[in-house]
Amino acid sequence: MYGTPRRSPERDTPSPAAATNRTSAAIWTFTGQRIRGVGTTLRRVSDDHAPLDTPDQQDPADGRPDGPPAGERVAHRPRTTDPLELGFTPRKPVPWLAPFLLISTGIRTLLAMLFGAYLDKRELQNAFGDDAFRQAGPDGGLWLDYVADLGDGFNATYSVAYLLAQPELALDGHRLPRAQTLVMGGDQVYPSAAYASYEDRCKGPYQAALPGTPPERPTLFAVPGNHDWYDGLTAFLRLFVRSRDRHFGGWGTGQSRSYFAVELPAGWWLLGVDDQSGSYLDDPQLAYFDEVARRLGPESKVIIATPAPTWVKAADHPTAYDSVDYFIRTIIDPTGAQVRLLLSGDLHHYARYAGPDRQLITCGGGGAYLYPTHKLPERIEVPPRDTLARRASRAQPYDLVARYPDAARSRRYGWGIFPRLPFRNPGFTTLLGTLHTLLMLAMAGAAANWADTTEQRLFTVPLVMMLLVTVLAAALFAKPPSANGKRHARHWILGVSHGLAHVGLAAAGTWAWLALPFYDWPWPLPVVAAAVLYGPVSGLVASQLVAAYLLVAGSFGVNVNELFAGQGIEDSKAFLRLRIDPDGTLTIYPIAVDRVSRDWQVNPDQSPTASWLTPKTPLTPRLAEPPIVLP
Repeated sequence: MYGTPRRSPERDTPSPAAATNRTSAAIWTFTGQRIRGVGTTLRRVSDDHAPLDTPDQQDPADGRPDGPPAGERVAHRPRTTDPLELGFTPRKPVPWLAPFLLISTGIRTLLAMLFGAYLDKRELQNAFGDDAFRQAGPDGGLWLDYVADLGDGFNATYSVAYLLAQPELALDGHRLPRAQTLVMGGDQVYPSAAYASYEDRCKGPYQAALPGTPPERPTLFAVPGNHDWYDGLTAFLRLFVRSRDRHFGGWGTGQSRSYFAVELPAGWWLLGVDDQSGSYLDDPQLAYFDEVARRLGPESKVIIATPAPTWVKAADHPTAYDSVDYFIRTIIDPTGAQVRLLLSGDLHHYARYAGPDRQLITCGGGGAYLYPTHKLPERIEVPPRDTLARRASRAQPYDLVARYPDAARSRRYGWGIFPRLPFRNPGFTTLLGTLHTLLMLAMAGAAANWADTTEQRLFTVPLVMMLLVTVLAAALFAKPPSANGKRHARHWILGVSHGLAHVGLAAAGTWAWLALPFYDWPWPLPVVAAAVLYGPVSGLVASQLVAAYLLVAGSFGVNVNELFAGQGIEDSKAFLRLRIDPDGTLTIYPIAVDRVSRDWQVNPDQSPTASWLTPKTPLTPRLAEPPIVLP
């Protein structure tokens, strides 16, 4: 584990430090018009992309020859889709199998693991505000949206943001107004947490979707995911935890730490937890929630937003759920409150497990590549019986009752790896071509004693070395050292078999190459011909071999993530719209988008809250399953 020493899940007694850090929570109240605190009004300060707060506000630069005063920039509606007009650059989906991206992401993950103990900004957040918040609509109820895993390619991210921003969604006989609260459930940016990436892949699309603040003045809360933690949470805190410019497009940002507590209508509470990618919960965070728990009672009902669906991951990694169980067992249960709903992203699909006392929902369909649903376990026990925690709650069975996309469609998506792998990841195909060219040259040199001169030896890699590199790389690809969980026999068998298949392909390629006239050309023309002709062809053929391996391995539960990450599927997105009635009834509407838009046009509607861009072909959202009602 990483992070500074913190309270273990086995310790049920609050530490002295946690007790001394407790302070009274200031409760902020959301009204239909403004956010107020005790004796304080949150002031909105314009920045470079500030929303226009009222419909009658107009861009002062419009119709004024000399423009705004020096040093002042005002929000304006773009007239084209040029990045200079939009204020951000729409990005393509991340090519997850690109070699340099794999290397950089691996380095960032390694650095996060090595230095997380020294860069854990949660420990420093004890000096931040300890506010809790209250959200309620004008009718005494509340509409709340939940979206996660959103900061990837523009088309998918903006399609979801566009639907979230619309005044109303009409689908399957239901009319759902725009939510007054938006919760982002983690991984707001990919692949790394650079500030420029946040601007282009997250804030920019949401600014374009809701550029101005509507009359209900919606509020945004965000939970950091593992990708938000890759820079130690620096950019996340600058974007979502601020003392000024507290807006995110048309949404106001309210939280004062990387975690939060929100009092909702009719005894409901929303608690957003930051577990630093599976680490223990830090003492300042536990002290914060200890203070919040003083306001809970037997009549309270709790929604917990976590960065990852540890209830699903615990099926393979029994310790994954320990922190969440510890939080519920030591913070919530002593108050008598009921945890009715757990929400998470991280897995890029929609799935719902129902149990005797609560619902467990994964909804990570905000924009990132689709993750399969056909490998989800049909039944899980939460917490798992084989957890190593010395204390744990009583295990309860939960059944998989809904998923989106359905299992059959998810399997069909898997077969798309053959055309999508080389198309989505040209750098990966180039890498395969380079490796196979070197392997062919090594085999050709060994077979024909080709390397007769010093110059030729410089371009000939020892055959034994190339064979070892090929097989070892394939074995590590089946289960990278940084991946969680144990390496089972199936990982070794599939990985080594994959490596031997590449050796066989290289042998066949060498035989074909030796039969061609290029091999007899004078030096160095054979090497040039190999790079120009053999490399591209072998790379394409090798990519299809990798695709076949991923399809077979995925059926055994190996490299399932790579099978779908390599495709970068933008469609089949999802988010949640929740309604809390004044009588305390919670209704969950899981909204699915079968196909995102790929063609956008400038919106002729010039009103401040109208989206800057609209899809040329209208989006057609629907319910992924009938509404879920929790009394």
